Amino acid sequence: MEKLLKSTSTAKATFEGSSSTPNKLTVHEDRNIATLAHFGGVIGCIPSGIVYYLYRDRGAFTEQESREAFNFTLLPTIIIVVSMLLTPLPPVGWIFGLIAALLWSYLALMSLIAGIKVNKGNPYQYRANTMLFDRLLSRR
Repeated sequence: MEKLLKSTSTAKATFEGSSSTPNKLTVHEDRNIATLAHFGGVIGCIPSGIVYYLYRDRGAFTEQESREAFNFTLLPTIIIVVSMLLTPLPPVGWIFGLIAALLWSYLALMSLIAGIKVNKGNPYQYRANTMLFDRLLSRR
């Protein structure tokens, strides 16, 4: 009984703090997270923006590819949201709905193609990338 009490006593353990800098990603993790940034484009620019914000300092490939994905998805996402807001307008709403559907289909297809290429370890550059995010950052 006494041995049990000694082993469960509240002996002072040494505290080791953690580093404030995050660990670098392995090559495999870097490629997988970069792939997720592109696949996230299926639902808009938010997933690639989150990946860019959280992982930009942890892996060069992830930073490059999440930034590319965010640049590509930003403008179409804005246009889709505006089109969906204008869809209820009686005379021309169906046109905005059609624009949103076609643009989302294009966005989803291009994001999936990019994600597949990036998953193989190859960087991907969208042909119709407006680089809106980079332009906004360069004005600062």
